[in-house]
Amino acid sequence: MPNKLMGWLGVFVIFSSWLIFGATAVGAADLPQSNNYRLDESTIGSNGLLNSTSASYQASTSTGDLSVGSAASSGYQVDTGSKTTNDPTLSFAVINGSANFGSFSPIATASATTSFSVSDYTSYGYIVQIFGNNLKGASHVITGMATTGPPQTGIEQFGINLVANTKPINFGANPNNGQFGFGSAASNYNTANVYRLVDGETIASAPKSSGTTVYTISYIVNVSGITPAAQYTGQQTIIITGTY
Repeated sequence: MPNKLMGWLGVFVIFSSWLIFGATAVGAADLPQSNNYRLDESTIGSNGLLNSTSASYQASTSTGDLSVGSAASSGYQVDTGSKTTNDPTLSFAVINGSANFGSFSPIATASATTSFSVSDYTSYGYIVQIFGNNLKGASHVITGMATTGPPQTGIEQFGINLVANTKPINFGANPNNGQFGFGSAASNYNTANVYRLVDGETIASAPKSSGTTVYTISYIVNVSGITPAAQYTGQQTIIITGTY
């Protein structure tokens, strides 16, 4: 009877709001303005009273927001609603932080998923990087895929993407941006049914201030007929960095 190979992966997320890439850091996003107007923190809101009065009556209006929502183009975004702080905020949540592959086999691809979410307010976007690209057994390491490619049984592979897949099975999901998110998977990780895992690479990003985006990481593992039997485990760190 062949020895059984087992696999488990833990995912840990580190939040970084101070590391800046490609631009000078500022305390808040620049305000759109001219000699005739200024939009505070790119937000139009209503929080006062507009009074209509005469000798016989008084009417108070604007007891709440006139409108709430967001309008955006490729280079600009306006939020409508009550005035809020213009301090940049970047937040995340680990939704499912562990992946259990069960038993590995040289004739079948193992798969699993983890998920996390990112929200970004009043910055110019963010990037998501992943660190940790191998599974370790007692005396052997299955290394991440340095070349993007499809799952192939009978050879050692450890890879990920951030989209919905149909191979080896139907699993995973595309980034879910909800109503106001702008996140997307990075170019090496945004194609269905092909996988890759390089330590330190960017796996996702948003180009501007964004609502919540839920990301699902799809993992695949293949082993060969001579991969040593052991319980293989791995840990990964995800770093989300705001860009300004």
